[in-house]
Amino acid sequence: MKSTLPVLALCVLPAFAQPAAPTMDEFVEVSAKVNHFMGTAFVAKDGKVLLDKGYGFADIELNVPNAPGNKFRLGSITKQFTATAIMQLQERGKLSVTDPACKYLDPCPEAWKPVTIHHLLSHTSGIPSYTNMPEFMKPNFMRVPLTPLEIVMLSKDKPLEFQPGEKWNYDNSGYILLGYIIEKVSGEKYANYVQSHIFFPLGMNDSGYDDPRQLIMQRAYGYSLGPGGGYLNAYFIDMSLPYAAGSLYSTTADLYRWDRALYTEKVLSRKSWEAMTTLVKSSYGYGLMMAAMAGHKQIGHGGGINGFSTYIARFPDDDAVVIVLSNVESGNATAVARGLAGILFGEKVEMPKERKQISIDPKLLDRYTGTYTNDKITVNITAQNGHLFEQLTGQPRLEIFPYSDHQFFMKVVDATFDFETANGARSPAITLRQNGATISLKRAD
Repeated sequence: MKSTLPVLALCVLPAFAQPAAPTMDEFVEVSAKVNHFMGTAFVAKDGKVLLDKGYGFADIELNVPNAPGNKFRLGSITKQFTATAIMQLQERGKLSVTDPACKYLDPCPEAWKPVTIHHLLSHTSGIPSYTNMPEFMKPNFMRVPLTPLEIVMLSKDKPLEFQPGEKWNYDNSGYILLGYIIEKVSGEKYANYVQSHIFFPLGMNDSGYDDPRQLIMQRAYGYSLGPGGGYLNAYFIDMSLPYAAGSLYSTTADLYRWDRALYTEKVLSRKSWEAMTTLVKSSYGYGLMMAAMAGHKQIGHGGGINGFSTYIARFPDDDAVVIVLSNVESGNATAVARGLAGILFGEKVEMPKERKQISIDPKLLDRYTGTYTNDKITVNITAQNGHLFEQLTGQPRLEIFPYSDHQFFMKVVDATFDFETANGARSPAITLRQNGATISLKRAD
């Protein structure tokens, strides 16, 4: 029998179109609203700039908005410039990465004698990092200027964490020692060396060693989040302390000049660049990490320092770069960079979502208290007056807030804690999610 339905009947039901993918600008705007991101974001591909914009404020108190020309502390993005300086000096025959570090350090702890410059560059020396010492987190300690040698010597009486080359552990002390070696071999101050041999040749005129006493035009001020989510001025840190591990400042435009230069031999030979980007351990080379992002080969590094969060992601196979500089230490530049990379490469990217704090029975909190660990991270969970707190080793105690009866989130950092439930018994494990990484921790007590 022939249908009597009109042809239009096939089209009268509503079509459920897929929601449009967010633009890069929309993604950063939502990150600013939900995750307190402030700063600048830059994306380019094939030499074409796709995003170059400021978000939030460079100076909240004076109501000065962020703009692409603002200068931000880089934190550990500094390390790739320190590694570049070492490789330049090797090219000039001034040193070799196979040299013992003790060749340039006198007196040198006996335990450090097997440590080479290669180990320092790749975080495989085993020297304990001074930034992991509990006293480093105290505001009074961070106000005291120290020489590079004094910083290195903070670790001299501590045993090596492992035999050099055996394992990988992120080590700021190693990069302080590299800065000291640069000065000793070149005869120049670290700040002057990177300015003269890297920044000046590349026209990176808005980059340098940050000194709060100097007048630096368009400098962004650094902020942290208070317990209630409002902004606070970040704790002061004397810039002698991060030194060759995290002292530099720059702009997105200058870091784009850096990205462009790495496709040439203006400041570094191809042989040296290949050495820097050769994996040693734990996806790390020399001052750079090699880990896929958005399904594409990525060479990059993040940075975190009082008041600032940063990330540069280079995609050499795609001639693309993503640069995110935030003047909020919990601005999670890595997450913003990852989202921008996903949009750039056509991946499905979820917009940041605001978590709503709920009320739960305080009796549940006792199930979650205790010590949880894996082979790299230990976290202590404590309860006080109906509130739950977490504390990573060497870091301050921070409150975490429930958004379900067993899931908690942080307000000052984009991180969640998912406690495994066990029929009313104490939780045997936690899943920690932060910066796109998932970390499993088991109860140790």
